Amino acid sequence: MGRRRGLRLVPVAGACWAVAAVASLVPAASPWIALALWSLVLALTLVVLRLSRPRGFPSRRTGSPTRFRMPRHAVRRAAAVVALAVAASAAAASHVALAQPARTAIAAPALDGGRAVDIRADVVGKIEHRADGSLAFDARATGVANGSEMHAAEVEITLRVSPEDVDKPAQLDVGATVVAHGTARPGRPAERAVLEVWASRGVEVLNPPEGLAAVTAGLRRGLVDAVEGLPGEGAGLVPGLAVGDTSVVAPSLDAAMKESSLSHLTAVSGANCALVVGIAFAIAAALGASRRLRVAVGLCVLAGFVLLVTPEPSVVRAAAMAAIAMLAVLFGRAGAGMTLLSVAVALLLVLDPWLAASLGFALSVVATGSLLLWARPLATGLARALPRPLALALAVPLAAQLACGPLLILIEPTVPVYGVLANLLAGPVAPAATVLGLAACLSAPLPWLQSGLAGLAWVPASWVAATASTASALPVDGLPWLEGVPGAMALAGVGLAVGLTIALDRRGPWVRRLTRVTSVAVVAVLLGAGFGTAALATVAGRWTLPADWSVLACDVGQGDAVLLRSEDAVALVDTGPDPEPLAACLSRAGLDRIDLLVLTHYDLDHIGGLDAVRGRVGAVLHGPGDAAGRAAIASLAAQGARPTEAAAGLSGSFGDARWRVLWPKAGSRAFPPGNDASVVLDVRGGGIPPMLLLGDLSASPQRLLTTTGALDPPYAIVKTAHHGSADQDAGLYVAAQPSVALVTVGAGNDYGHPRDEALAILDEVGARIERTDRDGAIALWESGTGSVSVWHDRGG
Repeated sequence: MGRRRGLRLVPVAGACWAVAAVASLVPAASPWIALALWSLVLALTLVVLRLSRPRGFPSRRTGSPTRFRMPRHAVRRAAAVVALAVAASAAAASHVALAQPARTAIAAPALDGGRAVDIRADVVGKIEHRADGSLAFDARATGVANGSEMHAAEVEITLRVSPEDVDKPAQLDVGATVVAHGTARPGRPAERAVLEVWASRGVEVLNPPEGLAAVTAGLRRGLVDAVEGLPGEGAGLVPGLAVGDTSVVAPSLDAAMKESSLSHLTAVSGANCALVVGIAFAIAAALGASRRLRVAVGLCVLAGFVLLVTPEPSVVRAAAMAAIAMLAVLFGRAGAGMTLLSVAVALLLVLDPWLAASLGFALSVVATGSLLLWARPLATGLARALPRPLALALAVPLAAQLACGPLLILIEPTVPVYGVLANLLAGPVAPAATVLGLAACLSAPLPWLQSGLAGLAWVPASWVAATASTASALPVDGLPWLEGVPGAMALAGVGLAVGLTIALDRRGPWVRRLTRVTSVAVVAVLLGAGFGTAALATVAGRWTLPADWSVLACDVGQGDAVLLRSEDAVALVDTGPDPEPLAACLSRAGLDRIDLLVLTHYDLDHIGGLDAVRGRVGAVLHGPGDAAGRAAIASLAAQGARPTEAAAGLSGSFGDARWRVLWPKAGSRAFPPGNDASVVLDVRGGGIPPMLLLGDLSASPQRLLTTTGALDPPYAIVKTAHHGSADQDAGLYVAAQPSVALVTVGAGNDYGHPRDEALAILDEVGARIERTDRDGAIALWESGTGSVSVWHDRGG
């Protein structure tokens, strides 16, 4: 009964969520949605008041007949819930409607004519390192100028900038005031950020963090400095486990944490907040504090923790989820927890309707709800076959994975096979690393104590790192799954079946039959979807590729990895951001050797997948390198590869195909190592249609390349520069005369690639546009008529 009562307010949260999503997605309709809902609230309020008034009923003593008597208390309760749901939904829609004029007003001058803009803003989110090496953070704009005129602003934006373009990188932190010089594009529909700004002309730090922001920034930097010098990957994990700072986590460990379903440990979650506040509660209770004082202490500690780990929206959301979980524990009832969860979700969506489109918010809510509703039944079911302590330990990660798995499929269509086991091994030690790391962070005034605590935190952090690395290295660590919404729905069905199979009492005959049927269905789905998809991605995958392919753009996400094949020789241009998708592409194509590896430049989205080809490369053609690039080339050379630095005019062959370097110019220092010094190749012959690969060149070097006369048009295929960014020179594409424009880009990337400006240029020159974000892997080859044949995963 208590559990059913706890679910009564779930429709309130659900309705508010749906309306907030629609209103934020179509903000122009939000005023009308709000008006209609407030009118409905008024009508429902009148109904509830009407039902609440006492009515005369025929007395039982008179014996007068009563055909049907409505349960008025149930009707009142249902009407009240509906009224609450509509009122919360109306409030969320009203928030969007009231905020829209300011959001529209600031977007207009920033985007007018596509001109460069200068934006003054206050940093409100932690500085994150992206796969391409850039920095990204949330900020609140206070002024926008697209010339001499400054427009006042009070809206959320996201900023991205190359690290070398920040004038005072040590002062760039939460609380700093900055001016970003670059270009802006509209934020994505239904997201809080009104503008996405790429600070191509740099970021000036006007004022460093002050007050509490300066104190917390210093504490975070102190913890990072304290773990410097500790051995192994566990050292960089300490700040992540303690305060969510992943700036020193090695890319390989970050990938392993994601593959083993442990990445939530380095994100500040409700569990971190609950742990910190729980310790504060325990200390206050040990000192004899009253319940009210304990609550006050807990709230103060929670507020301080939020400030320390940066009060960005995801952290505030996590703190709210942690508070809900703590209150549920205090009440000792899952039903109470669901009531609090529903109220909190509705309240958060009213205060911030744009959370409705946040996958992180959905994961927080689903994870909390699954623990409240599923953990106990799963523990009871598992206890029938396992020792009770083990059943209790397994129930929590299993409930979280069954509930969150369908949402995670929308990010990566892979089911982590060892996720529950990895969480079972790493989960118990993670709190120790969090507490010790947090203690080390707070003990910055005593360096000797901080170093000691950091060393103690390193022990459990190293265990977590070793667990992640081991789990990700096991065979079949990820089970390929269907993509998108169909995949999410399929996994949700499988998860529900698994949960019911474990949780239901099997003593009844009908339950035994249901369990048997469910088990068979689950096994069939897993075998069919899992091993079938895995086979297509590996052994049987080559049967699905056209036998005549000569160009294969691998679907590696936001990055480049293009295979070229002539006779029995293979060239690979860049490796994408991660080894796993590249390894899957090579396996699918049946390739175990790369004759020529071309590294156009050294951003992570172009060399992050190097581990997939180490020891299998014959020759390396590379662009001018910085320190990281030289280290990457040296590591390849140590494993037998023959490196050659590319310069315009250099040429060679693989199979019967010829390649020629068009850019960069030999000895030129006009463009430092990076995007604008990318290796540009002309490849043709040996079955490969004339092809131009432009790396990540921006418009300025594109114009210079056009003037060199090195182009040999028409090109059957042009690999569009920089994933279809807006910084393109139309003259280059006019000169190249491409038949097919290949855009290597990741679905849902943070940069809005390919940009409309780039697509318009490609349309104007009459190129057929093929995109890996929509089409998956793309194969191309020269047909008998001299034209280019194209095949891709999605659509044939």
